[in-house]
Amino acid sequence: MTLPKILEDNLSLPVIGSPMFIVSNPDLVLAQCKAGIVGSFPALNARPAEELEVWLQRITSELADYRAANPDARVAPFAVNQIVHKSNDRLEHDLEMCVKYQVPIVITSLRAPTEAIPAVHSYGGLVFHDVISVRHAEKAIEAGVDGLILVCTGAGGHAGTFNPFALVSEIRSFYDGPIILSGAISRGDHVLAAQAMGADLAYMGTRFIATEEANADQRYKDMIVESSAKDIVYTSYFTGVHGNYLAGSISNAGLDPNALPEGDPANMAFGSGGSNKSKAWRDIWGAGQGVGSIREVQPTADVVARLQDEYRQACARITDDPWVGRSLNSR
Repeated sequence: MTLPKILEDNLSLPVIGSPMFIVSNPDLVLAQCKAGIVGSFPALNARPAEELEVWLQRITSELADYRAANPDARVAPFAVNQIVHKSNDRLEHDLEMCVKYQVPIVITSLRAPTEAIPAVHSYGGLVFHDVISVRHAEKAIEAGVDGLILVCTGAGGHAGTFNPFALVSEIRSFYDGPIILSGAISRGDHVLAAQAMGADLAYMGTRFIATEEANADQRYKDMIVESSAKDIVYTSYFTGVHGNYLAGSISNAGLDPNALPEGDPANMAFGSGGSNKSKAWRDIWGAGQGVGSIREVQPTADVVARLQDEYRQACARITDDPWVGRSLNSR
């Protein structure tokens, strides 16, 4: 699959930094884009609503200045995540801001973005949509999205349950557009593996929580560094939608991570919570199963440089593998 030109020409690594509630802010987005991967943030992170325009002004102007000062650098575009759900009463306003500032990529979640697509396409922007199943993918394709983000088992925050091998192969059998894979991807060799199974780009969130630029409590960053896959809990209790969270943060909130009741999808919440539960966007910390590969807090530029090294080393290992060599030389 040929990537859209804005991605093919401007990435140093085939990676999109996924939008993380509260954690993703202009500092992190700018650092990711300058390092050559797509930086993104949820529109709802800019509070109050008027703050979104301030963020978009800063990001667009600073990236333009950086490109002008570094004409040979690969500077990635940025993306804004929109929750396309009835619980988001800011959607119309936030989408208008994306159109005004011609946000290059809009990432939509939770419902087929039928209304958002014409607005984004009006200025040449791209719409990538989160899906967790073939049925969701089919609906998104019918709506006219430009790419699919396959949120597989092990992804941080809201996540599906399908193994990436299964979901990528099934969707790739009928869809030849861009596929972005999410789910426990935290190393450069994971990125190469995603491409090998049929994805075009990797979607990485948890790896960037433990960065200096991320808007995360230092205790959150420390817990990321100290945790492994066994410390991830999959539950719908906090927002009404199943997601992966750090067990330590659940325990710290006075709850038993092994005995959480099911959440009610009818009470889906992304900025508020019931009075009987700890606020998920403040006290309960999301993370993916790839957390065990993260061992220190670093500047974002250093994280991307390490990912690039791991990616190159993985490419070299594959090239040197006798089975690959035999396949390449066979007739």
